[in-house]
Amino acid sequence: MIDQVISVSNETVVDETAKMKFEGYRFVTMSCFMLDETTVQLLYHFDKNLELRHLRFSVTLETLIPSISRVYSSAFLVENEIQDLFGVHFQGITVDYERTLYLDEEVKAPPFCGFTARKSAKGQHFNGKPSEG
Repeated sequence: MIDQVISVSNETVVDETAKMKFEGYRFVTMSCFMLDETTVQLLYHFDKNLELRHLRFSVTLETLIPSISRVYSSAFLVENEIQDLFGVHFQGITVDYERTLYLDEEVKAPPFCGFTARKSAKGQHFNGKPSEG
């Protein structure tokens, strides 16, 4: 049961997702994390008979990411969540909450957008500030 990570691109993610569905994989969820101030990495997680496969690619925050919700309808929820929390934009979500799934109207910046950890000569820093403890 070794996990398989398949590198895809913004242009091929929907086609690769459709292949996963055709092969009998179920969509589990997606993960997103910041690589730097302008780039995120997306991981799409799938399962078949306790075998996990993952599709992975990186995009800038300005990139329109094609939604996979037309292939796996349940993906609309996690795509909306990632839009809210990271500020990325999915194009063609079957149900698009337009960044209002979790966030209140007065919140302007996505809470996870811009959070980066980096190691410096003085120790661990978060967003340029020394960590506590």
